[in-house]
Amino acid sequence: MDCSSYSTYCYRCDDFVVNDTKLGLVQKVREHLQNLENSAFTADRHRKRKLLENSSLNSKLLKVNGSTNALCATGLRNLGNTCFMNAILQSLSNIQQFCCYFKELPAVELRNGKTAGRRTYHTRSQGDNNVSLVEEFRKTLCALWQGSQTAFSPESLFYVVWKIMPNFRNGASTIVTAIFGGILQNEVNCLICGTESRKFDPFLDLSLDIPSQFRNKRTKNQENGPMCTLRDCLRSFTDLEELDETELYMCHKCKKKQKSTKKFWIQKLPKVLCLHLKRFHWTEYLRNKVDTYVEFPLRDLDMKCYLLEPENSGPESCRYDLAAVVVHHGSGVGSGHYTAYATHEGRWFHFNDSTVTLTDEETVVKAKAYILFYVDRQAKSGSDKL
Repeated sequence: MDCSSYSTYCYRCDDFVVNDTKLGLVQKVREHLQNLENSAFTADRHRKRKLLENSSLNSKLLKVNGSTNALCATGLRNLGNTCFMNAILQSLSNIQQFCCYFKELPAVELRNGKTAGRRTYHTRSQGDNNVSLVEEFRKTLCALWQGSQTAFSPESLFYVVWKIMPNFRNGASTIVTAIFGGILQNEVNCLICGTESRKFDPFLDLSLDIPSQFRNKRTKNQENGPMCTLRDCLRSFTDLEELDETELYMCHKCKKKQKSTKKFWIQKLPKVLCLHLKRFHWTEYLRNKVDTYVEFPLRDLDMKCYLLEPENSGPESCRYDLAAVVVHHGSGVGSGHYTAYATHEGRWFHFNDSTVTLTDEETVVKAKAYILFYVDRQAKSGSDKL
């Protein structure tokens, strides 16, 4: 049951349920949830009022540049285990190069799928009704910073995601690949005959291992040994490594699998660099969370040393500033909670489903990051147009 609209969804029928049982059990659950929500709303309103009265953040929250402004950030209601989706949506809403593209789209005309000269792909749901993932995404992004409500329900967007699987056509230039897309060069060398193999792989994010020597370090202030940094993770990703027995390379010259080395180079950097830290580590029998703190910069992340041809890039084209951070809270793999930190017009916010609070840089840098979004300085300044 959707806790925002109290509609009931049947996984077997793959559709929403209209009818109730003979005993009215669905209505009883609906009334119980409404009572819980009313109680939670009253408690949350009281907590926020006390926060405004007593918190030292009150002046920061309401006074910006000498003028009084209401906090215009909007939270996203949790529809039942959707905190990860909410954290990602809030992060994307604060990456201006990405969200402005969708905000500027006019409302989709569902009959002919035209949007003032821009192409939008529609996918047909079950039945004869058309649904547009782009349109629901656009409406969600537009609602997040209007300041007209404290929390917005992404129910329609979630419903569309349920009903369709967006397929990007091979070779298409979508807004996602235009902003988040980069290119890796994968270089493999046979250790027996020396044959070198190169191929280029497109990517939308880089998944980085936390080096094993840092995995037992849980806090920012380490007592023993050096602290793990984002640069350590990037270096581990791009350094030359010898492939183990399970990853033997098929050498075309030797005509069989041979021991080999592998190295990644970045051939092309994206406008928005998405870095995913592998916090869930597989063992033989189970999967554990790597709770290591990884130090990351808020500004001036220099990616030039990881480029295949750094001499061909400009001085500012490889430098990135942090836009958003997604954090996983909890120790379980299949459990826990996701929140996000994001910067908007020079201020940092913490997005925890429906709750949005103003925070500061000191709090952000202490977060145990799971996903980091960095924006290229040239793209951020608007000099690099799509």
